[in-house]
Amino acid sequence: MHIDFDQIEEVRNPEFKGGTGAALLRSYVDDSIRIMRGILEPGSSIGLHTHEGTSETVYILEGKGKVLYDGTEIPLHEGSCHYCPEGHSHSLINDSDKPLKFLGIVPNLK
Repeated sequence: MHIDFDQIEEVRNPEFKGGTGAALLRSYVDDSIRIMRGILEPGSSIGLHTHEGTSETVYILEGKGKVLYDGTEIPLHEGSCHYCPEGHSHSLINDSDKPLKFLGIVPNLK
């Protein structure tokens, strides 16, 4: 299967999951997975949330920022990969002055 994110409508999500600013997302969703190509604008974040029944892998395509993972702050940059297993909490933060572009993969585990 081929997913062409350029053919998927970009949706602006203000204060996504309780975060700040906006997340711009193009998402493919079916019964077993959600795959997102996203952009966090400078100063924006995806709010702290816990994965229940899911996990998430976030791969940084471009830019830099940080993730809060179970109370620990971890810097991210282009090429970084962050994994949040089921039952754990995380938040993605763009604390830079340039867009943070990422790929997020959230399988439906249950």
